[in-house]
Amino acid sequence: MAAVLEDRGHEIFGLDTGYFADCSMGPVASNLNMIRKDVRDLKSADLRGFDAVVHLAALSNDPMGELRPDWTYQINLEGSLQLARVARDAGVQRFLFSSSCSIYGASDQEMATELSPFQPLSAYAISKVKTEEGLNALADASFSPVYLRNSTAYGASPRMRLDLVLNNLAAWAFTTGNVQIMSDGTPWRPLVHIEDIARAFAAVLDAPRDVIHNQPFNVGADTENYQVRDVAEYVRQAVPGSVIRYSGESAPDPRNYRVSFAKIRRELPGYQPVWNAKKGVEQVLRAYRDAALVKEDLQDRNYIRLKQLRYLLNSGELDDSLRWKQLVTA
Repeated sequence: MAAVLEDRGHEIFGLDTGYFADCSMGPVASNLNMIRKDVRDLKSADLRGFDAVVHLAALSNDPMGELRPDWTYQINLEGSLQLARVARDAGVQRFLFSSSCSIYGASDQEMATELSPFQPLSAYAISKVKTEEGLNALADASFSPVYLRNSTAYGASPRMRLDLVLNNLAAWAFTTGNVQIMSDGTPWRPLVHIEDIARAFAAVLDAPRDVIHNQPFNVGADTENYQVRDVAEYVRQAVPGSVIRYSGESAPDPRNYRVSFAKIRRELPGYQPVWNAKKGVEQVLRAYRDAALVKEDLQDRNYIRLKQLRYLLNSGELDDSLRWKQLVTA
């Protein structure tokens, strides 16, 4: 995100509590202005002078959300609305919220649009719905929240995650020769590369206020709706000798939705996704080769966000509210 926005001429300050600061695959850019603070503990003074907030901070997937649902609500919901309130009080004009297409849940519509009913099936998805509702109540003539409902992310990055479907399937194939599918592979998902997510946020920052004020946008492309087994086939083709295997370890996934991206294409013509899943598979495989990824890494806390949080809790570095103990007691 920072690299894309800087390329567009924006001056960027990062804010992060640092749960995953040491979880990297390759070099991490170190020239970014950074504030290390918990998003729940910000004050208006921290945000004075900023034109916009790009709010990405969250417990970032369903398994982490189910670890303790109250943490998801405290960080994803209450933390987001607290951040929005202090941003509005500080005079921030645009608040770009990283929402999720997972709010459509088990959609029975041909293609879910921004007007489709919500059917959230997890604490994570529920937190996104309720945050959108809370931000809507804060919108006014000088404060413009925007809801970017991202498709399922994939792609290579310095802090690589293997707990995302495309990244995970490719990692299994690369390290074991098996494209491991835990369910039956039939659920539909829209996918989007992380760089294309960043481009969507950049397009919102550049758009006229009347186009984006208090508006939701699905982030992705119509051509990028896939069944999980389709992604597995791309991986099989990219890894010579690999075989698709259905483990049967998981029950059929109830999350099943295809999404329309007509609105973002129409309202934000500056947004042009450049990636597709097939190219994404090739990119992450290159990253795995460069990092010499091995099978043991598939369950390593360096790449699995839930495992890293458990480690920080068990080692006593985080307290029962998921705050750093040394910062809480300082």
